[in-house]
Amino acid sequence: MIYPDIPMRYLAQVLKQDSDSSPSLQLLAHQKAEHIWITLNGDSVVLAPEAEPFNAGALVLVRLTTTQKVKEIVDAKDWVLDLVRQFLAIGLSPESLHQEVQRVEQWRQSLTMKSQELGRRSLELEARQDQIQQLEETLNREKQQLESRLAEADADETPLELEPKP
Repeated sequence: MIYPDIPMRYLAQVLKQDSDSSPSLQLLAHQKAEHIWITLNGDSVVLAPEAEPFNAGALVLVRLTTTQKVKEIVDAKDWVLDLVRQFLAIGLSPESLHQEVQRVEQWRQSLTMKSQELGRRSLELEARQDQIQQLEETLNREKQQLESRLAEADADETPLELEPKP
């Protein structure tokens, strides 16, 4: 059994030259992550006596060592059928995936714009809050000055001038 978390996993095609020579594998794709595969140019061929039980042209999943020796080889039929069941049987196509990616990108951009707008509004509210606080402080100072002048006027029993003299 080949597990998705094991590195160096390939999809390959069995090649057989003649009955006297050892079979080889043409590496078609390499697994980078659980659902991420990278297609290869088809130039990579690995000698694989382990592929003897498979017919020429058969697709196999193979795990290679770092020295390109076959560590494990299994028929890819069940894996391919699983792909068909998971993705193609529900109508998942490259076009629908592309449309979904575009929809998600538009949604992300919309959220980014809304976030920026909220940030801008937050800054505006902070600025207004600062202005209100400054006005409150100014009003409190003026109130204290008026109360102080009123107290002085009461003490002196002189009429209060609301406007300061120039």
